[in-house]
Amino acid sequence: MRGITDTVKHLLIINVLMFIGTYAIGQNELFYSLFALFFPGNDLFQPWQVLTHMFMHGGIQHILFNMLALWMFGTAVEQVFGKKKFIFFYFSAGLGAAGLQIAYLYFKFNSGLNTLIASGFGKDQVIEVLASSYNRYDTRWLEVMDMTQLESFVGAFNTTMVGASGAIMGILVAFGMLFPNSKLMLIFFPVPVKAKYFIPGIIALDLFSALTGVSIFSPSNTAYVAHIGGALTGFLMMYFWKKDQFDKYRWN
Repeated sequence: MRGITDTVKHLLIINVLMFIGTYAIGQNELFYSLFALFFPGNDLFQPWQVLTHMFMHGGIQHILFNMLALWMFGTAVEQVFGKKKFIFFYFSAGLGAAGLQIAYLYFKFNSGLNTLIASGFGKDQVIEVLASSYNRYDTRWLEVMDMTQLESFVGAFNTTMVGASGAIMGILVAFGMLFPNSKLMLIFFPVPVKAKYFIPGIIALDLFSALTGVSIFSPSNTAYVAHIGGALTGFLMMYFWKKDQFDKYRWN
């Protein structure tokens, strides 16, 4: 693969192999049950999923957009960082994305759980009902919470997270800070915009969608909070690794 740095190339290969394996083995269920990131309160959660979910994708469009972004922006960033530093940055952004998403899910889950406990339902009983079947709930819960809160509570428990988007959002932030005047554009908005404006705009759209629940360019099941977590983690690392310190902190 010409024009692609080594780490980006290997990440692309692993993602493609995992995608093929997902649909070729176990009828799309085996890989998801093992490698997608489940809510930590769910019986299907395993510690390794905080890493493996970054190599899982929900469909051909999902993996195509992520791998295109990884190739376009990751190669330029790795050329500046070097291999080891790029790997550290990539996985740190992915973990930051997962961490913020899980914290967000815990907030939604605990809000509903506390409501039920305060109304006399036992915690173990509630967990048992949730774990008995996907999207299962006790109809009596509707006596103490409205359908919106109930769907948020049950949905948090059943949420699975897949994709490299969080790590790639960190890479996007790094690219924007390294090459702020590079001109970028979207296929459906073919007007060149400098990276220092384009990338914050993308993050702002994710923040808007996370706060309002309104999806603009992405599917409605997109983990917008994870995108923000990846971008925030990337920004914090870049803030520490200031541009004039890259040579000092370069890991070869």
